[in-house]
Amino acid sequence: MSTTQRPRVGVIGLGSMGMGMATSLVRAGFETWGCDLREEARASFAGAGGHAVATAAEMAAEVEIVLTVVVNAEQTRAVLFGDNGLLPGLKPGSVVISCATCAPDAVQALGADLAAHDVHLLDAPISGGSVKAAAGQLTIMASGPAALFERAGDVLDALAAKVFRLGDGLGQGSQVKLVNQLLAGVHIAAAAEAMAYGIRGGCDPQTLYEVITQSAGNSWMFENRVPHILAGDYTPHSAVDIFVKDLGIVHDTAHRDKFPLPLTAQALNQFTLASAQGLGREDDSAVIKVYPGITLPGTAANDAGFGNGAGSDLDGGPNDHGGA
Repeated sequence: MSTTQRPRVGVIGLGSMGMGMATSLVRAGFETWGCDLREEARASFAGAGGHAVATAAEMAAEVEIVLTVVVNAEQTRAVLFGDNGLLPGLKPGSVVISCATCAPDAVQALGADLAAHDVHLLDAPISGGSVKAAAGQLTIMASGPAALFERAGDVLDALAAKVFRLGDGLGQGSQVKLVNQLLAGVHIAAAAEAMAYGIRGGCDPQTLYEVITQSAGNSWMFENRVPHILAGDYTPHSAVDIFVKDLGIVHDTAHRDKFPLPLTAQALNQFTLASAQGLGREDDSAVIKVYPGITLPGTAANDAGFGNGAGSDLDGGPNDHGGA
């Protein structure tokens, strides 16, 4: 498809994931609108060659395909149906691509409500973090009618290294994403616990990291997140509160079906504890700060067990989306 034939695209939410996705679309030659409440995010996106707006309503008449890269189902509904939302200004026949981590039934209900306005929904949550979002190398777990994949194929290809087509029914993409978040959250919590245990036992943190990453106990999350701990840098790429939210969705959907998830429940408890201690806006690796009696790299001793630092004052804005 030539550049002149490409659909005009909107991205709602220029947070840690949405900004990278929006700039990837610009680089790929799509005329792209980006929406965020934060002036600095809009200025950054405009500097990258996009059209920046403060409300979804301002882009509604301009775009044919819109990606909602917000925190949850509630925010997705708000940017579509709320004050200054995308509807009713979006043209009939347009496509909304939902990228937030949501419960499958919430996505199905959203699809039905959009269909009443002759707008189509593709269930397409994302994984890969901010670095892969900026590089156009995400993994997309998508479900929906085959015709929508055809219409949105070039857009998805500009954003992802791999697009998994998981069937025609809405909700399967979100279900697979919840499985991913279960594993990601449990692995991060386990990596933090392992490092805390090793440090408490007198291990040098850097040496411990080097040994584990060359041993059977390694995981992608251990290898990716522990360097944040070693650097003492908890700038959020994916925040603690993201896993409070995502593991909460996993736990709630399983609890509704009376399906036990004991490891998920424990990991959720650790992230919730970290958030309660003021660490919710820090990088998710900050879950290690809940462990008492250890000295983490770049911090004072955590003798009282109340964490090694205050919560970040970063204002990510309501459209900030992280995740694994």
